[in-house]
Amino acid sequence: MMKRLTWVLCLALTGSLAVADDANLSAVSTLKADLKAVTELGQVQPVDGVTTAGQPDEASLKVFADNGYVAVIDLRTSSENRGFDEPAVVESLGMDYINFPIGRDGVTFENARTLEDILVRYDQPVLVHCASANRVGALFALNTFRHTEDTEKALEAGRAAGLTGLESTVKEVLEAK
Repeated sequence: MMKRLTWVLCLALTGSLAVADDANLSAVSTLKADLKAVTELGQVQPVDGVTTAGQPDEASLKVFADNGYVAVIDLRTSSENRGFDEPAVVESLGMDYINFPIGRDGVTFENARTLEDILVRYDQPVLVHCASANRVGALFALNTFRHTEDTEKALEAGRAAGLTGLESTVKEVLEAK
């Protein structure tokens, strides 16, 4: 399992991620998925067992379920409106729903490790999301730093997973280490 997460980090760092188009592949295959493309194509392929995204809707969750995903890890807090009963939809589609709420102040090495511990429980594809994938990317960056102790590699991995506006927060956490 640890090999799977390490491989995801390596793919993110080397830029080996690609978005499928109709001419090449029939599925979206990037660490951070474009949910509109996932729904339009009706197919998604994880990068070594993981896909990250912003808030999915019911249609995109169905595509993930239809493509063999077994779990959805939701980093959104209870105060964030999802627009539908996400746990009920995920469970009705036969996937595990794990709510691991992370607010802005939750960008910590401890939470990054907890996310990694959750991910390694699964041998089949998992979707990890928040509202935009920014928090997901922040935690991926911290995990990459834990494994590499390289700030630039950590930030690159975070960006591949969706890190944007929290990059300065990640840098602060890394500097405090």
